Amino acid sequence: MRYFNIKTQNKNINLMYIVFPILFLFLCACKNRSYILYYNKINSIDSIYRMKNDTLTAIKKFKRVFLNFEPRNDERMEEYENYIKFSDKYNKNFGGKKSLNKLIRLVAPYWRFKREDTDFFKLYKKYGIDSIAVEQKVIEWKNSLNKQLIDSFRIAFIRDQVKDSITGQQSLNNFRKNASLLKWTLANYGYPSMQKIGLETDDGVFMPMLIYLNHMAQIEDYEYFKTKLLDYVKSGDLPPRDYVEMIERHVQVNHLKPVYGVKSTDEEIIEDTVNINYNRKLIGLQSLKIRRKITKEFLKNNSKKK
Repeated sequence: MRYFNIKTQNKNINLMYIVFPILFLFLCACKNRSYILYYNKINSIDSIYRMKNDTLTAIKKFKRVFLNFEPRNDERMEEYENYIKFSDKYNKNFGGKKSLNKLIRLVAPYWRFKREDTDFFKLYKKYGIDSIAVEQKVIEWKNSLNKQLIDSFRIAFIRDQVKDSITGQQSLNNFRKNASLLKWTLANYGYPSMQKIGLETDDGVFMPMLIYLNHMAQIEDYEYFKTKLLDYVKSGDLPPRDYVEMIERHVQVNHLKPVYGVKSTDEEIIEDTVNINYNRKLIGLQSLKIRRKITKEFLKNNSKKK
């Protein structure tokens, strides 16, 4: 009997030596997984239901992605919201209240506009969450934001828009001051995403980082931000579209060859469509053709709501 226990213990020890390294490698892989892969998977799924009208396949693929990545919710593709809506429509399990609460945090930065969406509240009511509970979750999200960063970036965004009294142009010195704030923030808090500072302050100062980064393309720190911010695209904190805005603004100002085609003329795009689409995929963006279709549908849907 004693001999049997020793053998069992040895087997257990050997098993631990096998399982723990595998578990460790799995956790490391999850931690180091690039969100560029996430964005490309989402782009592919978006095409499945938008271009091929195969919603059931899209639901299955969405579910697999969200098991491996914390969801994002692109303002035009709305991947996580669509996953929940499609799943509800076809009576598929999407995670119920837990997933609905997760979605609230993703749409909260746009709450001033989102709260006008009656279908959104109907969906929550169906699962026993009334409008008061939804509003409370938004308040909780708002209270979780970094107040120090909000105050700092509020000042920065106001400064960003100030124009020189003589030239009528925005000041490069102000852009430099804002670059210093961004560097300090990256060093101390990471990227100032909407989940850290929101999109609009209580007194109505609009704070889209896309515009902020556009102006980082025009100063000496551009190369630093080009390298540093790519890490935050990979970590999922910085949307590819915002990063690309900075790159393409630099291209535009310096009359360089288009990289992602965001600010290019139709002639420039036609000349180099293959390379532009290749570069877009490398950063997690859809092809130009599909993005134009998404934008067209987004604007059409918004005009209907008005």
